[in-house]
Amino acid sequence: MTLIDRPYGFARGLALGVAAIVFAAACSGTGASATPTVAPATQAPASAPPASTAPSGAPSSAGGPLELKVATGTVGKFLTGEGDMTLYVFKKDTTPGKSSCNGDCATNWPPLIVAAGATPKAGAGVTGALASIKRDDGTDQVTYNGAPLYYFAADAKAGDTSGQGVGGVWFVANP
Repeated sequence: MTLIDRPYGFARGLALGVAAIVFAAACSGTGASATPTVAPATQAPASAPPASTAPSGAPSSAGGPLELKVATGTVGKFLTGEGDMTLYVFKKDTTPGKSSCNGDCATNWPPLIVAAGATPKAGAGVTGALASIKRDDGTDQVTYNGAPLYYFAADAKAGDTSGQGVGGVWFVANP
């Protein structure tokens, strides 16, 4: 059986290729690049799974405060948010208190959003400072040691780190 004979095989492969190009283009942007306040882990990016099940970035509705946790995977230790989904930092977020990822970028890299005035709880191993900033759309985005936090739309399940190293500007948030 070839890739084309498999149900959705060809379409999925094509979609993944197009998604990788769109993610890189939407998030390459212009502007100075600097090292994020949360040091990046070292590993080449993995191939991206379909983007259909990533967190929306909307405030948690599970009841109670959102708790950031630490997970360990092939990229080392990293922060997780709702549903234990991997959190990332954007190397181009260089202006304190400001996210540089808006529009299409924020569609591909949903920000970790909390209700106005709320701050997530730091779980075991989360030792940095948690705070929030006001985004251009008026929502409150969680920061870790001053770095805005994001999910990756192509991460399909808890523990996925397919956003690591994307475009040379996206890295898992290290605790």
